[in-house]
Amino acid sequence: MTNTQGVFAKTAILGAAAAMALGLGAASAQDYSPAVVFDMGGKFDKSFNQGVYDGVERFKEETGVSYREFEVTNETQREQAVRRMAQRGADPVLGVGFAQADAIGKVAAEFPETRFSLIDGVVDAPNVQSIVFKEHEGSFLVGMLAAMKSETGKVGFVGGMDIPLIRKFACGFEQGAKYVNAGTEVIQNMTGSTPAAWNNPGRGGELAKAQFDRGVDVVYAAAGGTGVGVYQAAKDNGKFAIGVDSNQNYLQPGTMLTSMLKRVDVAAYNVFNDAQAGSWEPGFKVLGLAENGVGWALDEHNEDLITPEMKAAADRARDDIINGTITVHDYMSDNSCTY
Repeated sequence: MTNTQGVFAKTAILGAAAAMALGLGAASAQDYSPAVVFDMGGKFDKSFNQGVYDGVERFKEETGVSYREFEVTNETQREQAVRRMAQRGADPVLGVGFAQADAIGKVAAEFPETRFSLIDGVVDAPNVQSIVFKEHEGSFLVGMLAAMKSETGKVGFVGGMDIPLIRKFACGFEQGAKYVNAGTEVIQNMTGSTPAAWNNPGRGGELAKAQFDRGVDVVYAAAGGTGVGVYQAAKDNGKFAIGVDSNQNYLQPGTMLTSMLKRVDVAAYNVFNDAQAGSWEPGFKVLGLAENGVGWALDEHNEDLITPEMKAAADRARDDIINGTITVHDYMSDNSCTY
């Protein structure tokens, strides 16, 4: 049993007891006070944070229930923001991003009767719900689409902060591209090693341009706000780009081949909705293709770029990943990328 499986098992046992201890009954609109702490890049980053924002806004629109919010602008604010929400009686408190794991862990221990949810990170505590995604599965599909669209046999990847999670996107993308054609060359660059890498569109554009100069004609960005610069560079150079997290096809219609969808909007909506309904549970949720937690976007902005043959191949691969015929290696399982 891996460490992660052990944590899953332990948390599952704690779940029922924690639910009873927390008194998780349905909450009325009058006494329900959820909160969200967005991470660096802000709620309008057109990517990860904005997906969460869209989800909590949907909840607000449907229920009329307002929520507290805070946008982290530097690393020192995370723990303070999460604690302040708990002190003010917010419940649940939703943390956005793996970097909030330490803050959620510390504050959850201080406020054992408050429910905390964390998107993209793992905290093993009886009053914390951890939500993670199989980004490698969705990235595999857009890697296939990139390879099928490429005329040069070279595709690119621009990541944000150089961390295992982003390597997970890159590894899935490369596997998908090489599944279509083993000879496909995948050129990869990371924007930086600090959180500033998530919001540097100028640098993103530079990295993309350098890849285009090496023959890349389709580039996938998993870089938060930095990706906006990648997409602009693709448009300026007559190449194709692939968005991430939210559906970013609208940003550069005709340039955006597709977007790898990571349904953080659905995850965020469910946190607030389930907590109000009394069905929120601590523990772990892992969302992949089978759970519609990841996928790729096809809409009016890119439908002319995706041929029926491309869509059919991606759909077949999706089914084969779900039924186990295709196994997509998870970089985070052993910090390697194999095919």
